[in-house]
Amino acid sequence: MTDSPALAAAPSVAVIVVAAGSGSRLGHVEPKAFVLLQMRPLLDRALDSIFAMREAVQVIVVAPIDRLMDARRIAASVSARHEAPDTTTPPPLSPAATSTSIAAPPSRTVTIIEGGRTRQDSVDRGMSALMPSIDIVLVHDAARALTPAVLCDEVVAAVRSTGHGIIPGLPLVDTIKRIAHSGAILGTVDRSELSAVQTPQGFPRSMLADAHARAAQNGRFEAHTDDAALVADAGLPVSVIAGHPLAFKITTPEDLERAEAILHAATASPTPAWHLPRIGTGLDVHSFATDATTELWLAGLYWPGERGLSGHSDGDVVAHAICDAILGAAGLGDIGSVFGTADPRFTDAHGEIFLTETVRLVAAAGYLIGNVSVQIIGNRPRFSPRRGEAETLLARILLAPVNIAATTTDALGFTGRGEGVAATATALLYLAPCAGRSVGQPAAPAPLPEPGQTPDLNWEA
Repeated sequence: MTDSPALAAAPSVAVIVVAAGSGSRLGHVEPKAFVLLQMRPLLDRALDSIFAMREAVQVIVVAPIDRLMDARRIAASVSARHEAPDTTTPPPLSPAATSTSIAAPPSRTVTIIEGGRTRQDSVDRGMSALMPSIDIVLVHDAARALTPAVLCDEVVAAVRSTGHGIIPGLPLVDTIKRIAHSGAILGTVDRSELSAVQTPQGFPRSMLADAHARAAQNGRFEAHTDDAALVADAGLPVSVIAGHPLAFKITTPEDLERAEAILHAATASPTPAWHLPRIGTGLDVHSFATDATTELWLAGLYWPGERGLSGHSDGDVVAHAICDAILGAAGLGDIGSVFGTADPRFTDAHGEIFLTETVRLVAAAGYLIGNVSVQIIGNRPRFSPRRGEAETLLARILLAPVNIAATTTDALGFTGRGEGVAATATALLYLAPCAGRSVGQPAAPAPLPEPGQTPDLNWEA
């Protein structure tokens, strides 16, 4: 995955993923696309489907300005799961497609950009990031997180065959009534003429660009709730194809519960041993530095006025213990063997650097982080006032829930004497879904650094 358009074969299809909406109706403070669904953000699951499309695509994620780094981490994690060539038998794309040849996944280029004030503003910004080779544009809501890749492929195929706009939709099954403000029934609507439309909505690039330009010129840019309405308002043709029940939009707490139930049912069958969750533990200890000017960094936070911990890096025992727990659960060694203490690049490095690279390594090995629990042992600093801040920061880096507790040893031992701080961590990992993997077969892990080699420090999506 790269932000550069230099691909072996430039894609002709782009998918603009709108992930800038709020989560207010969902009952969450964070934007909807970053709400967790079975320990994975909705954006992660939405990108999983797009990365599973049959052909090369440009993926443009439009996210809130304060979540651009989170979007990059999520995109990098999804990319790592899909980069390795698939060595398993892929499911047939049609009854006639039964090939079992091994093939590398299609190329992807991912661009993360800042969203606009409205949905149409965000789509417009996504349009401005399109590569010159793009001739078909799909607009997709990150909140439709369970949308199957096959639906995306079918929208692309329909746009190519018709040359105009295509939207997926489902027939309505309930009787629809027109009602007055008082609640009185005014009549019954013929539901055979209605469809509940979904995303992704696909269009020839020139058609969508023309519709956006006309709407902006006529002052109707924000009058439409989806791109199909905007295109139709410009007098351009749009057709409906069969949608998919899983492409529903997660908007309310009930929608989230429905998605949870669907995923739970999908994984309720007997689980092979390799698919069971993996647990790792970590322990790190650092003494307080003799130099009173050394800064204290703990749980990814800077603690003004507190004496720092000694170490080759910043001595953040929480970050280091988490790294050991995660690496251990994935069977990737420990922080010492992966990063080393002699590497000058890590002199005074903050814990976020180690955590970010650890997340990338476990994603490349085919795992996702379920949750992390940490216990801090020491007399100082007083941790409870900043517990929530630390948990939020670490959860955003790890893309997983983090719980931190702190305790003392009642004046016993080196922590009780105020000589240093210790931290223990426990991490739960589980196998990441991967496009084309057959049920009952694990992912092929990515190659790991050989002894003495340094890890890849290019973490940007």
